[in-house]
Amino acid sequence: MDINCLKCKEQNVCCDFGAWVDLEEAKKILVLGLKGDFYHLEKDKDFPSGYKVGTSWEDNQCSFLTSEGLCSIHKVDYDLKPAHCKEFPYENGKLSPLADVLCPVVKSKVKMKKRPR
Repeated sequence: MDINCLKCKEQNVCCDFGAWVDLEEAKKILVLGLKGDFYHLEKDKDFPSGYKVGTSWEDNQCSFLTSEGLCSIHKVDYDLKPAHCKEFPYENGKLSPLADVLCPVVKSKVKMKKRPR
């Protein structure tokens, strides 16, 4: 399934629950001095450093989302935007299990597939 995020009318919906970020990425982001925090440090062998941190507390929106609904990290330095965020709605080369919940484009495509013909 090919997803074009630029055509999405609700581009910040995928930020409603935050993201997991590699610990080393988080350290670089913190140096920027942006409003936002990281939570829930956990070991995870799927991340390059072996650790991940979340950008939200519980099920709240990403702490780096501005009041305008934009990513404050993206606004300052796109290269520092977490890989997880750049890749969404994909994860490890496959459609994320949360894509049909968080991505309006995927939601609409899933609904179209379920319609009886």
